[in-house]
Amino acid sequence: MLSFSESKRFRRAVQCRRGAAVCKVPASYSKVKGTNMPFTPQFASVNGTSLAYRDTSAGMPILFIHGHPFNQSMWDAQVDALRWKHRVITYDIRGYGLSQVPAAEATTLETLADDIADLLDHLKIPTAVITGLSMGGQIAMAFADQYPQRLSGLILAATFPQADTPEAAATRRATADRFLTQGSIPPGIEMLPKLLAPATIKDHPDIALKVLSMIARTSPAGAAAALRGRAQRKDYTPTLPKIAVPTLIVVGTEDAYTNVDTAKVMQQSIPHSRLEIFEGIGHLPNLEATDRFNAVLHNFLDTIPTQNTKAAARTAG
Repeated sequence: MLSFSESKRFRRAVQCRRGAAVCKVPASYSKVKGTNMPFTPQFASVNGTSLAYRDTSAGMPILFIHGHPFNQSMWDAQVDALRWKHRVITYDIRGYGLSQVPAAEATTLETLADDIADLLDHLKIPTAVITGLSMGGQIAMAFADQYPQRLSGLILAATFPQADTPEAAATRRATADRFLTQGSIPPGIEMLPKLLAPATIKDHPDIALKVLSMIARTSPAGAAAALRGRAQRKDYTPTLPKIAVPTLIVVGTEDAYTNVDTAKVMQQSIPHSRLEIFEGIGHLPNLEATDRFNAVLHNFLDTIPTQNTKAAARTAG
């Protein structure tokens, strides 16, 4: 975890008052070293809410769903790596980043999947490769269940399909209450040793600060609503064999929230899937092992037929 001096330095840098919707973090804490992807977000009114998003370049559409308690900036390095070849879309889940904070006490995965469908409609995208990490992976599974016809591919990173046990659901609801009463920073700092591998925290404090800066910017009310919604989620394990598109599963051996065995079961359950295991990496492989993660994405995406190749195949047939 962060040393005492690093934690103290971060707390001094963060300008946040208890109960504030969003904490202000200096720009020096906002990016992982080596990435420089400032952007002006666009906004879409979809499914009764306002979502902040970015839509880059052209080509095969790939939509990225961030995890809790982050925002779309966690995908900056992937946008930079893929935008020259693909149409890359990132967005802030409702209640996170610059997207509208919901009035509802709980935001269900079903609602979050509907948000994606409406965002794709807004962007006039019929099908896309859906990529999700952690909570984003669970939203991606919900989307695959509800909108299988909108998928051209699926990437599930650092995630698991099972529903919460009663004990896990109670813990998630208690964490939601903590976000509301304490703000985002205290529970966020406690999460850090589970989010990143020990070696990442030790050798790459810039990544730890990037993660904490995203957490500090998260609306406590938005995070709490999503946590309560996840506590209600169904078990998506029975839906996995129905996924009919190429699927990539990524897991780190140091992930404290999921594990390699669970990822192997997912790979065995999804017909057209492959598994990539990242040795020594924790819950955020896209940040902890950026170059390898991006290379794996490029390799996988090259296997997915585009709309043009599909049309050519139908014509030839």
